[in-house]
Amino acid sequence: MLKKEYEIMAVFAKTPWKKFTFREIKKLTGKKSESYIFGSLKKFVKAGLLKDEKAGNVVLYALNLASLKARAYAGFVSEHVAWGQRHIPYRDIEKISKGIPTEFYILIITGSYARKQQTSKSDLDMVIVCDDSLDPKRIYAEISHYCELNIPPIHLYVFRKKEFLEMLTNKEPNYGKEIAGNNLIFSGGKEYYGIMNEAMQNGFNGQAVR
Repeated sequence: MLKKEYEIMAVFAKTPWKKFTFREIKKLTGKKSESYIFGSLKKFVKAGLLKDEKAGNVVLYALNLASLKARAYAGFVSEHVAWGQRHIPYRDIEKISKGIPTEFYILIITGSYARKQQTSKSDLDMVIVCDDSLDPKRIYAEISHYCELNIPPIHLYVFRKKEFLEMLTNKEPNYGKEIAGNNLIFSGGKEYYGIMNEAMQNGFNGQAVR
């Protein structure tokens, strides 16, 4: 996809539970060419990445999370956006990731760094979501020492997939919903949107997300 198309898809990837009108998409992307935006949306719908529906006099567009292809594209776009953030200490993320004792994981940065509100005293909040068959305590034990010694210090959280899913589908505000509302996804984007799809099928609609 071209750079402008990345920016359009990034709107849907950021809040995958939301539906957007054409005007909202135009405002959020800052694009002036209506014909380009309309053409891109039409292209994404035809490709099965987005779905559209009529709501009165307007058309609503949403990420088609039921599609594996859409989840893969959303994951790719989110990872592209994350790795393009210049304020993130990439070398630290690379270093820590090499110590994670599994090939399946989702690596997310949240907190002040994801909001671009970090200071010289801020920790780097790192979340790892692992397969249900793995022990989060083992993963934490393998890399927590390096996280604590890192500069900036890395505040590490490790959850199983089912634990993260339970937080999203719980009706109360919690850390899982905070992660969903404020994140940079550095690895496992496709799997992240798979969890989002399952959560939405079980009632998650973005409520209580901060």
